[in-house]
Amino acid sequence: MSHYILAICFDFGDTLVDEGSEVKDDTLTTLSGDLIPGAERLVRELKRRGYPLALVTDGKTQSYHNVLAHRGLYDLFDAFAISEQLGVEKPHPRMFAHALDQLGIARQDYSRTVMVGNYLSRDVKGANEVGMISVWLDWAPRGPKVPAGPSEVPQHTIKTPLDLLPLIEALERE
Repeated sequence: MSHYILAICFDFGDTLVDEGSEVKDDTLTTLSGDLIPGAERLVRELKRRGYPLALVTDGKTQSYHNVLAHRGLYDLFDAFAISEQLGVEKPHPRMFAHALDQLGIARQDYSRTVMVGNYLSRDVKGANEVGMISVWLDWAPRGPKVPAGPSEVPQHTIKTPLDLLPLIEALERE
């Protein structure tokens, strides 16, 4: 089946895992954490529907494996753009381009990709600046709730991870 949406990218903290539940070591590597309600089901359902998935996140590489692998989610991601490996953090365009390059998505098709994240100044701004569809997950009590400027205004806002499913369905129909 062919999709209009070519890929879905996710941030990690307060997008898939509850940052308030994370246990970190002295290097700030996340050792464990609780998934946000609905996050596991969302990732599995998007994968079942055939969407390529990417993790675009700031932090330590081992953190994501530690939290996602034992739940069987790590291997569902087709691409990873992690700041520790790339030497830059979001909203730097290299973070987003690296993930989409791994997925074989051409620059002119970035507008057919989605970035879901909780930070307006990092996830939304970065996605907007490279031409992706920005989706703000306004779930956590942490982080600013008001855009600091036009580049931080999300194209779409969801309150829970599972709210992404009907949004993706709507984007497919447009």
